[in-house]
Amino acid sequence: MNLQNLSQHAHAGHIDALNLISIEGGIYLLEAHMDGRAHPLRDDNGKTLHLRSVEHARDLLTDMPPIPFHLVHAVVHDEMCGMQDGTQDVLRVPISFNSSW
Repeated sequence: MNLQNLSQHAHAGHIDALNLISIEGGIYLLEAHMDGRAHPLRDDNGKTLHLRSVEHARDLLTDMPPIPFHLVHAVVHDEMCGMQDGTQDVLRVPISFNSSW
């Protein structure tokens, strides 16, 4: 899903939630949840779009209607110590579309 598709689906009320996923190295990925599936945001070449920060994501989402929006981090202990195969805990924090509270 590219940004234009995301906007169209969001304005039509089809997007259930957005997750901004924090990846090691200061990279953020945005995924939209729709129809029980996660759809990563892609650039015009079809590659996963890498964002620089929460503010970068907010800049891209300025025209979006209100949608539940979460910042998702893997639990630091799991990343440092490694985990066996299976479920891994994540920290999922609601955030706003703008930086003013």
